[in-house]
Amino acid sequence: MTYNRDEESPSPTPKKPKRNKYAFMCAILASMASILLGYDVGVMSGAAIYIKKDFQINDVQEEVMIGVINLYALIGAAAAGRTSDWIGRRYTMVLAGVIFFLGAILMGFATNYEFLMFGRFVAGIGVGYALMISPVYTAEVSPASSRGFLTSFPEVFINFGVLLGYISNFFFSKLPLHLGWRFMLGIGVFPSIFLAVVVLVMPESPRWLVMQGQVGKAKKVLDKTSDSIQESEQRLADIKSAAKIPLDSTADVVTIPKQATHGKDVWKDLFLHPTPSVRHVLIAAVGLHFFQQASGIDSVVLYSPRIFENAGIKSDSEKLLATVAVGFSKTVFILVATFLLDRVGRRPLLLTSVAGKMVSLVTLGLGLTVIEQHEDVKLTWAVGLCIAMVLCDVAFFSIGMGPIAWVYSSEIFPLKLRAQGASVGVIVNRVTSGVITMTFLSLTKAITIGGAFFLYAGIAAISLVFFYVVFPETQGKTLEDMEGLFGNLLWKFSKHRHFHKNDVGDVAQLQLHTNA
Repeated sequence: MTYNRDEESPSPTPKKPKRNKYAFMCAILASMASILLGYDVGVMSGAAIYIKKDFQINDVQEEVMIGVINLYALIGAAAAGRTSDWIGRRYTMVLAGVIFFLGAILMGFATNYEFLMFGRFVAGIGVGYALMISPVYTAEVSPASSRGFLTSFPEVFINFGVLLGYISNFFFSKLPLHLGWRFMLGIGVFPSIFLAVVVLVMPESPRWLVMQGQVGKAKKVLDKTSDSIQESEQRLADIKSAAKIPLDSTADVVTIPKQATHGKDVWKDLFLHPTPSVRHVLIAAVGLHFFQQASGIDSVVLYSPRIFENAGIKSDSEKLLATVAVGFSKTVFILVATFLLDRVGRRPLLLTSVAGKMVSLVTLGLGLTVIEQHEDVKLTWAVGLCIAMVLCDVAFFSIGMGPIAWVYSSEIFPLKLRAQGASVGVIVNRVTSGVITMTFLSLTKAITIGGAFFLYAGIAAISLVFFYVVFPETQGKTLEDMEGLFGNLLWKFSKHRHFHKNDVGDVAQLQLHTNA
């Protein structure tokens, strides 16, 4: 029996490439840098209980001690962009580990509040370096087919670090007062040592190698981290084009203009004379990092023992055990998110995440308000509701806002602006987190703890509108294609809403149809 293949055989559906194991391992190793922040966040939530007793500090000193590391991280984040352009992405990660190691040692041996704050200053710089460089490196080694999956790893390891911090709190809380919190903080030297060692077995970022003129070395890395040789060649061509290297050049080593190598005029291109596309990218990245923290996630994570205490749990060990459940919830749902980012897309997850946080925060505020108004009676249902809403809040955060902030900001900036652009996102992220965490206890005294969570819910509602209007879908696009997705802030409201999701952000095509 014969048949016309062209007429009767359906066109084969292209098979999705298998995950590149080499890129997968590079992403895991690089993302371990994020454990540093996660561990500090998790461990400080419990250590603060014992530091307050040991050093006899007040609430203001406590909230400053907890939140100020985010402001110290600004120094590392601001310096990391230029540092990574100078010495490479790998050695910047080594530097982050060394700095955090010193900070952990200083905190563990602190003899008074001032000494402890100096240790947090040093550790904060290391956290800033790690936060900026990890997602940038991961995005630059990842193939487009799994970039969302791989660049969500930094948030996975932040959550894993938080969980480790909570577990450390629970076990070391059994030690004498003056030793327990020192072990909690000092044990942070081990993740930093491990990070500094494993980074040395990783390849350098192919995009950084090209910017140094080392095209031959970049090609070898791309061949290992791409899904096919054809994709490797296309990625190399795109990077060479972005770096202004002639596409017909076959030399392994080329000369790159000094200003292209070391980021001269980058800040001018970002802030003073941005193109419409870069302006849109900058607004999107800054807004995403601001709203990620302004909706109160670090208050929930860092002050979860306080929240549980207000909900009616009085035992320190029970509060710390409940925080372990928070860490477990964050970690489980971030793992779920990693598998959905390249299947469902960024936008649906982000919008679902924010909507879920709004409901969780409002309900948590209601539960805490009811408990506060019935102090003489233990309302078991309200206690359970508050615990459940804390778990829901961190779960919804982890499934969208958490990982997508790092995925988006590491993939949407053009090559020349990527390191500094990502550092701007980290700066906004840490400033906002610092303000939120350094004012939480004062805020709860001013408007009650329930009122604080109603405020966070209102901010989440505003962010939902912002994300709906500003963010195009970037799923499946190469890093070099990103600039075409941005440039029209009102793209979502075009009358031509029938484009395919992968084409809807293409500004040139959108304008062509609109003008027709």
